Amino acid sequence: MRKRVFGRLFFVPNQTRSMEKSIRRVLPRSFLGRSLLIVLFPLLITQGIALDLFYGNFLQVVSRRLSDSVTSEIVISLNALERLKQPEDKQWFVEQARQNLQLVETWHGGARLRRFGSTHVLGPMDDDLARALRSAISYPFFVNWRQNPRTVKISIQLPDGVLDVDAPRKRLDMGQLWLFVGWTLGSTVLLSVIASLFMRQQVKAIRLLARAAEQFGLGRDIGPIRPVGAQEVRKAAVAFNRMQERIFRFVSQRMGVLAGVSHDLRTPLTRLRLSLAMLPQSGTLQAEDISQDVEDMVGDVVEMEHMIESYLAFARGEGAETVTEVELRAFLEDVVTAARRTGVRVNAIDVPTDLKVPMRPDAMRRTFANLLDNARRHDACVSLKAYLAGRNICVLVDDDGPGIKPERRALVLRAFESGRSSGTGLGLTIARDIARAHGGELTLEDSPLGGLRVRVILPL
Repeated sequence: MRKRVFGRLFFVPNQTRSMEKSIRRVLPRSFLGRSLLIVLFPLLITQGIALDLFYGNFLQVVSRRLSDSVTSEIVISLNALERLKQPEDKQWFVEQARQNLQLVETWHGGARLRRFGSTHVLGPMDDDLARALRSAISYPFFVNWRQNPRTVKISIQLPDGVLDVDAPRKRLDMGQLWLFVGWTLGSTVLLSVIASLFMRQQVKAIRLLARAAEQFGLGRDIGPIRPVGAQEVRKAAVAFNRMQERIFRFVSQRMGVLAGVSHDLRTPLTRLRLSLAMLPQSGTLQAEDISQDVEDMVGDVVEMEHMIESYLAFARGEGAETVTEVELRAFLEDVVTAARRTGVRVNAIDVPTDLKVPMRPDAMRRTFANLLDNARRHDACVSLKAYLAGRNICVLVDDDGPGIKPERRALVLRAFESGRSSGTGLGLTIARDIARAHGGELTLEDSPLGGLRVRVILPL
């Protein structure tokens, strides 16, 4: 397998690929399993390192020191018993060792050891004690850690008998080992359970979002989902709800366009059919006789062409135009200049200079052109104003026309809703859809000039 890195070809061995496949087989496939692995793997490594540091350093050092201390006292006892010849002196020393050294010594004359070495327990204590005894005395010995849970019995083979020394287990055993191991394992299990509960809630939110996306992809209206989980998952849920609403609105409006096409084109088509049916089917025709009919049919064709252009403009929506930063004042002045040539009266433009807005220029040009054309059809004067509102740009289009009643403002923003006998009723709908496609909004309000105010909000 070849791989290109920085313009050069490198050969990736098949062993690397097989290793990656093996790792993928071992790793969990679910997001919950991988998340728990990410949380628990460093935790286990940390606990293992802490246990190794405690067990390998502190515990072994203390264990060696305790074993050396007990061994040195046993060596002193052996040396004293060898020097003391009288039985009462030996008994006195044994009593002193029991009281002051906490060593219970028992002499068995003529006895012989049958086992040598040491029994084994968890921890380094048995090995450390055996090593200390082996290096301090030259006699064979046997250490029994299991005979009594409170004492450790050390049997030493002397030439004329066996000396048993019962040492307190607490002087050799590190009881903190069990506490440390229990704390390590208990904290690991507790943190694992807590992490599993938290991660399960996060994964539940992701599964809910995935299920909603799957149902929406199948064409089922499941309604908006409730944002839950982490902040990023909540943002994804909110974005999904907005996308779902926008797609449903897009589909319903386009279905309305298809219904409106068949409805609005039926009238001019019927007039064309009647005009064609009224034309003479035989004989010689004079152009003067049918000139009025031809003029009526041309008018019907022009009307149909105007309707179809409006429908196409609505169906195109935002289109595939790329977003660019546009200097707002120059852009609006250009739109106003073009509108004035069609008869629109614009009194004032109040827009800050050097204010750049990301937009699709052609789509937004269509938006403001529709708004100015509506004012022209109502014989109204227009004024434009723009200002910065937080992270948005607000553009106000005011006119002194008849305005729109508050109860009709929601209706005129729908497709094919027009307050006049002429027109398709798509101008304001197209303008609002383009504003929403930019992440903004278009609303209708009362104007201080006495007419209608159109507020266009665009995000920066």
